Amino acid sequence: MNNVLLVNASPQGQVSHANQLTLELVASLRRRYPRLELVERDLSAHPLPPLGMDYARALTTATPFDSPEFEVSEALIGELERCDILLIATPMHNFMLPVALKLWIDYVLRAHRTFSSSSEGKAGLLNDRPVYVLVSSGGFHQGKRARQPNFLTPYLRHVLHTLGLFNLNFTYLQGLVFSEGAVRATVEDARARLSLESLFNNLVCA
Repeated sequence: MNNVLLVNASPQGQVSHANQLTLELVASLRRRYPRLELVERDLSAHPLPPLGMDYARALTTATPFDSPEFEVSEALIGELERCDILLIATPMHNFMLPVALKLWIDYVLRAHRTFSSSSEGKAGLLNDRPVYVLVSSGGFHQGKRARQPNFLTPYLRHVLHTLGLFNLNFTYLQGLVFSEGAVRATVEDARARLSLESLFNNLVCA
């Protein structure tokens, strides 16, 4: 265990509940692996450039991987390839993932680089590794109180499978627009659930 990649897609940045909980997971891992390195990709503090015409043209032509058009994509894919664990902290916006995370996906999900295509469909080219996705939402989309659909989970699951990542774990922090007590309860519940994972059994529950 050498490297953790944390992709934070929350516009609240470092103060988002999901991001803070993922940092707790990293601290738990470091108690077991003191030399663990953390690579943080904060998509709010450091927004990715929008996809442009040059990038679109490079995707559909025989453009070398080291061409300038692929510089951002190669940097993001490199972070992904080097990590032993991928942590994603993301809000749910309008039933779906936020645009910042979609842009990250558009850079790392690349034909002939991170997946191949054939008559049988797409196949991921990355080695599998544990992926933990922490999804925060103001309302409820899971359980008895669910009042809204959830398109984020099936979409993100399909994307990660296409990359070759199948060891997926989703944790939900719901009802974050309610009282401080309710927010504290949902965070504590998520922390308790994650502490049952073998990777994070050193996680200290509040």
